[in-house]
Amino acid sequence: MFKRKLTALDYHNPGGFDCTDETQYRNCIVWLEDQKIRHYKIEERGNLRNIPSSDWPKAFHQYLQDLNCPFGGEQQPEAVDWLLGLAVRYEYGDNVDKYKNCKPLAAPTNSDKAVDPLLNLDGDSPDFKAGVTALANILKIQRHDDYLVMLKAIRILIQERLSPEAITKASNNREGIPVALDKHVLGFDTGDAVLNEAAQILRLLHIEELRELQTKINEAIVAVQAIIADPKTDHRLGKHGGVHTTRYLADFR
Repeated sequence: MFKRKLTALDYHNPGGFDCTDETQYRNCIVWLEDQKIRHYKIEERGNLRNIPSSDWPKAFHQYLQDLNCPFGGEQQPEAVDWLLGLAVRYEYGDNVDKYKNCKPLAAPTNSDKAVDPLLNLDGDSPDFKAGVTALANILKIQRHDDYLVMLKAIRILIQERLSPEAITKASNNREGIPVALDKHVLGFDTGDAVLNEAAQILRLLHIEELRELQTKINEAIVAVQAIIADPKTDHRLGKHGGVHTTRYLADFR
């Protein structure tokens, strides 16, 4: 939070400064006053320099008031950030000629921007095709004429199903929820109370399977949309018999 300003001010340890460490905090305040802000005369800085004193918070509070700081001593992050900004402003004022000739940082070029690693792959390489096919077979992913599309599908499946979070979630045992069978209407009567109860259980299990199927259908729709949403993807590959793939899946749902 403070690293950039501390670095600009040549603070001795900008990366290791911890605002929550009271000793570091007080030392930084004294350093700013002594080296950069210099609001008090040297002989007036005694109370502020007495870091171990129990009266230091009172001296610091008075210091902030004298500087017309909008924050109080109890608002440590806000107060130190304001003081750092003031110190940077004074530092610039003392060295205008030094800083006015500084050149702005160059804008990032296209080579610096993040590039999709899939764009750099040779889709026609026999080794690439063999590797993608092997992965698709292991993960039981449907074959596709475009090996890059297949690789994207593999990436989506790995991200959704084989990430550490997904594996942890899948490994957790699902705890059953007690169900009162008498509150669920079977809709027919077998003439036997035991058979009726078994039929109710089978019906509830079937409903649960349908819910899982619905979830998988939704995941399939999302995966297909993620692929065809890529502007580099040929949307004609997403048609089957004149019907768009996403619409087909939506109708199936």
